[in-house]
Amino acid sequence: MNSFLIFFALSALGLGGVLFSIWKGAAAERIAACVVVANLLIAVALNGVSPILAGTFGFASDGLSAVVLLVVTVRYGAPWMGGIMLLYAAQFSLHSFYLVTGRSNADYLHALINNVIFAGIILCLIFGTLVTIRRRARFARQSQARAAP
Repeated sequence: MNSFLIFFALSALGLGGVLFSIWKGAAAERIAACVVVANLLIAVALNGVSPILAGTFGFASDGLSAVVLLVVTVRYGAPWMGGIMLLYAAQFSLHSFYLVTGRSNADYLHALINNVIFAGIILCLIFGTLVTIRRRARFARQSQARAAP
């Protein structure tokens, strides 16, 4: 499959998932979406400025994102947030493996694992937003049932 097609498909999924979470999500979903956007912007900026340093700073950025998401997970207690946090931890581990072994980030295995992890993060974010929408609808139905005589 063409790498540009994969890039655009993952970018569309990411953008759509983040916008959906910011638009329809609660506080936990919005914070997680902002963390994902910040992490992506840092990665793009680092690759544009210095591809050599992008691996090291990407490593630090993924670790910081995992820590922020851990705080959000503990604060809001959403299981899907735990999934996102664990996926960022896997991303952190991927970067640390490539950094320690000195392998190039441009190989196929790195791209494959990185894309699968990113898709998993976005799908967890979308799932969490759908759960929040369903919870709001159920709460609204219960409130209407209590208010009706």
